[in-house]
Amino acid sequence: QVQLVESGGGLVQPGGSLRLSCAASVSIFRIYTMGWYRQAPGKQRELVARITSGGSTNYADSVTGRFTISRDNAKKTVYLDMNSLKPEDTAVYYCKAELTSLGYWGQGTQVTVSS
Repeated sequence: QVQLVESGGGLVQPGGSLRLSCAASVSIFRIYTMGWYRQAPGKQRELVARITSGGSTNYADSVTGRFTISRDNAKKTVYLDMNSLKPEDTAVYYCKAELTSLGYWGQGTQVTVSS
């Protein structure tokens, strides 16, 4: 069983920054591909960024150059550094752990970008 706990969400002004964290309770964290997804009201959940066990990353076009995903295998934690935030980044952000066909989700953390 994999449990994921996100933190770091909140209210931020446009142009501001936030760091999201996702702590995993899993025996061998380093083998999982980790991802951040988001879901805005009335919209489908979408991929924001992913990082593989080898450290390769990919990003949604809408966040490329503004967001950075990273992982600390010793702490069993994945991070999402978000800069130059825009109102359209407002959503619930979810962490996901992937291993072959298995996927585990966190409960989500709200990010609101508003003045």
